[in-house]
Amino acid sequence: MDLTEDFLEKVFNGENRVVSFDSEELILVDQNDVETGHLNKAACHDGDGILHRAFSLFIFDDDGQLLLQQRSAQKRLWPLYWSNSCCSHPRRGEQIEEAIHRRLEQELGMRSELEFLYKFRYHAPFGDKGSEHELCWVYAGHSADKPRTNSNEIADWRFVSPDDLDRELAENPNRFTPWIKLEWARIQDEFAGTITTYNGL
Repeated sequence: MDLTEDFLEKVFNGENRVVSFDSEELILVDQNDVETGHLNKAACHDGDGILHRAFSLFIFDDDGQLLLQQRSAQKRLWPLYWSNSCCSHPRRGEQIEEAIHRRLEQELGMRSELEFLYKFRYHAPFGDKGSEHELCWVYAGHSADKPRTNSNEIADWRFVSPDDLDRELAENPNRFTPWIKLEWARIQDEFAGTITTYNGL
């Protein structure tokens, strides 16, 4: 039997369904986010990494608290580190707007109207395991849905106030992925007024 990605996604359609594959093709880009080609996910993260398109989502609840996730122990890069609500990549031929909603549902079982904030390039190595080298689109949104997490992707989750997150990042930065530290600092600096609108009021 040919265990294709489509077949596997149809089989594992519960809360622990398989939604990530080393063989899935990601979108390679240049520094201006112009598509230059495609490469499988594993190869994109080997060594120093190859620049590819990605996204990060920041989801707030009715009380203005941010949903954090702890990455699964199965993750190749930064396993069991705390990070923002959801991060992933659009696949070959997939538009970013489609990808962000697909992944939010696959990882957290949630829906949200998502607002684009900014995009940026970053590079972060993780010892000899590989690197993130991404042109990342950052979004924020609100959801009243209760998270229904995919155990293949997420080990744990919690809501935290912006002030408490600031304190945790200052006191225990090594518990968090590098991208949430970069993204949250810019959100606080440039979009603090914007994110207060995600409290559901």
